Amino acid sequence: MKRLTAAAAAFAALAVLSACGDGAGTAKDDTGTLTEIDYYEAAPQNTQLPKLLDACGTEVGVKIEHQQVPRAQFMPKLLQQASARTLPDLALVDNPDLPQLAASGGLVPLKELSTEGLYPSIVTAGQYKGDTYGIAAGVNGLALYYNQDLFSAAGLQPPKTWDELTAAAKALTKGTRYGIAFSAVGTEEGSFQFEPFFWTAGANLKQLDSPEAIKALTLWKDLVDGKAASRSVVTWTQADVNDQFMAGNAAMMVNGPWQLPTLNAKQGLKFGIVPIPIPAPTAKPVTPLGGEMWTVGRSNPERERKALAVLKCLLGKDKSLEWSTAAGYIPSNQAAAAALAQSNPQLAAFVEEVATAQARTADLGTDYPKTSEALFNAIQSCLAGGKSPQEALKAAQASVK
Repeated sequence: MKRLTAAAAAFAALAVLSACGDGAGTAKDDTGTLTEIDYYEAAPQNTQLPKLLDACGTEVGVKIEHQQVPRAQFMPKLLQQASARTLPDLALVDNPDLPQLAASGGLVPLKELSTEGLYPSIVTAGQYKGDTYGIAAGVNGLALYYNQDLFSAAGLQPPKTWDELTAAAKALTKGTRYGIAFSAVGTEEGSFQFEPFFWTAGANLKQLDSPEAIKALTLWKDLVDGKAASRSVVTWTQADVNDQFMAGNAAMMVNGPWQLPTLNAKQGLKFGIVPIPIPAPTAKPVTPLGGEMWTVGRSNPERERKALAVLKCLLGKDKSLEWSTAAGYIPSNQAAAAALAQSNPQLAAFVEEVATAQARTADLGTDYPKTSEALFNAIQSCLAGGKSPQEALKAAQASVK
């Protein structure tokens, strides 16, 4: 999951970026070379992505110029390019950013690409006003990590319900160790981490102060007030949460599959992963979809045809599985995801959750960033500012009307 760039901030930065070209600088009449852009300049995915692009480019008969842009500059740059109709041929866009980019008119609808075999929730995440503008090769989400040695010593089983989660967190809180860690930071990461509890409770982003939403925020507040979770969660990013878990300062944590390489490298750390606990045994975990969507920028028919062919290659079962394995993602292709869960049991909980996962922009489209900001501000004001869940969420709802 990557941080959102709010639409207002993106457009405010356009003047600064007005001198930027189309990314890789390839002339649009050169159909033998395509341009691609992403924000993986410092990520593990950066080592695998160029190889996949080169392989698919060779299959289609084109050269692909690959460029990375820092995350903070990425959407402002793309929005400026979209307004000038100079978008790169291929762009890997954070899925909550897709609606505002599609709304610019700079993307090609992906009508020629089949979504058969993909998870329906992932297909929905790539749609804007009924048309598909983005398709993900893989996605990520959130699950509950737990320290197996601590659970075994306490005679506990991994929690499946909120009551079991609360009981385990309290029982495992001792000295400087907290029972659970999560990120309640005042950014999209905070909203992203809260949404599994928010949605699983039955809440909806169109009504932030519903009884179901209050119930979810009350769960977090009770964990913090009861000292089963640190008050520092309001400043912890997901990377910080992972550090706390690895250091033995938390017996459980909410986090994503991208943490697995670091966790597996920690000598002596034994951990398990289960789906996010649910409020009642009959409920299903509803986690937010994280990850990026492939898009095709408008250019000319021949370039668009070749870009679509490259994208078809990237989205195939084999390439999807290869990409997801390297990135720590779950393949969008259901057959590939099932194969990954069989070969890597650590990902089984994440694969299980994808079937009921939800796109963050499914209900709100381009309005999601504003609502997400209201939500993470409410979490902050409740956990750090002394407001009750009811007060915090009521103020959040009023701010988005």
